[in-house]
Amino acid sequence: MALARILFVDDEPAIRATLPAILRRKDYDVTVAATVPEALDFITEKKFDVLIADLNIGQPGDGFTVVSAMRRTQPNAITFILTGYPDFESALQAIRSQVDDYIVKPANIESLIEAIRKRLATGSGANAPLATRRASDVLRDRVKTITQEWLQQVEKHPELSAIKLSKEERTDHLPKLIRELADRVESDRDSPEMSAVEAATLHGKQRYLQGYTIPLIITEARILQKIVSANLQVNLLAIDISTLIGDLIQIGESLTAELEESIRSFQHQERLVHNSR
Repeated sequence: MALARILFVDDEPAIRATLPAILRRKDYDVTVAATVPEALDFITEKKFDVLIADLNIGQPGDGFTVVSAMRRTQPNAITFILTGYPDFESALQAIRSQVDDYIVKPANIESLIEAIRKRLATGSGANAPLATRRASDVLRDRVKTITQEWLQQVEKHPELSAIKLSKEERTDHLPKLIRELADRVESDRDSPEMSAVEAATLHGKQRYLQGYTIPLIITEARILQKIVSANLQVNLLAIDISTLIGDLIQIGESLTAELEESIRSFQHQERLVHNSR
């Protein structure tokens, strides 16, 4: 009987030296990669039964890139993610919904071997080729999640949380902004719709009246960009890679344009108040 073929991907030399050796002693045929490009080369050159990839190979979350390539190229392969952050529940939920299983570092060898044996024996319901979507679809699906995660981060920020607003006052602009962002990404427009400009203008005026400063508006925008990026990252397997780079550029440009418009409105309101005194 042929040995089960495993592709093991991790950027930590110590793990690459120890874990694959143990797997080989358990009668697995193990190929080792240290980088994402190296792993992608192996996926195109060889056939594998199992992929074990670290969640962070050089960059946070880029283990998803390897899993995505394996799922598309070899959909019958069993996929595992190695993670050192088992308490990060939102990330783990995304991982578990898109790969067959996850393994917490430092890996329990016997549990790992048993998981591999069980998955190989029973197969996996998660291995059907993924139906991919645009980043804009992910944004629309996660409007509520992005808003909640953004609010949590803002409420942890000392200066932002010092401005006493209700949750509605703090987030009322966000759902529409995220949907407008998705629309612009999907339509590939060079400039925002008039409704988006008007919303950004109103946002800048409101933030002035609420006691914000321009640096705090920029901080809020930076937090939003971070939350948007994190939500796209944990859904990377569901996103069409061929459109991803262009969509990310469009997202960045759109968020910057919205921020610039809000700051212009803030400054205009500031001048009006100053001139009325």
